Amino acid sequence: MKIKVCGLKYPGNIESVAALNPDYMGFIFYKNSPRFTGDLNSETLTTIPAPIHKTAVFVDETAENIRVLIDNYNFDAIQLHGSETAGFCDSFRDRVKVIKAFGVTADFDFEQLKDYANKVDFFLFDAKTAIYGGSGNTFDWSVLNKYNFDVPFFLSGGIGPANIEEVKNINHPQLYGVDLNSKFEDLPGIKNIAQLKKAFKTVKKAYNHELRG
Repeated sequence: MKIKVCGLKYPGNIESVAALNPDYMGFIFYKNSPRFTGDLNSETLTTIPAPIHKTAVFVDETAENIRVLIDNYNFDAIQLHGSETAGFCDSFRDRVKVIKAFGVTADFDFEQLKDYANKVDFFLFDAKTAIYGGSGNTFDWSVLNKYNFDVPFFLSGGIGPANIEEVKNINHPQLYGVDLNSKFEDLPGIKNIAQLKKAFKTVKKAYNHELRG
């Protein structure tokens, strides 16, 4: 089970989260998000250990800007949260891992993912909101039982100290990782390190893995 911490923006906090050795760290390049990275110095990301996948998050961004930011920050993965087509997603896979996010509702039709199945590396399932993630809302995880493609997925949307124990009850072969964001914050973009430490132990214990380092 992989752990992704998303919505990072402040150098000191980034360093503290990196010290926990998550598998992925996410940086949001969507200006309407309170966790928008803004003019984060690319040097800040050079201190992140190589095993951690540095991930840039976009919403309907242009291909040109995405490529520029991949190069500037040396990203290992991108996460696309908007209406990006399967072909658009696939066009970046020669450079980075591609995560395509979808907002999930009770009546979500997973068949709409068919065109993406061979064009992305991972899906990310989040609670459907108008703000493209970071809402702190959850969705009914039982809906995931309807997902039957072979593409691994991240679980996102309102995972926090109060419900992270419940993740272990999801018995889906393609569940690849959990995405931790707003429920582990003191303020938008500032993660609570003590709470994350506990969450890491909970997830690793539940899936019988040892913490790296």
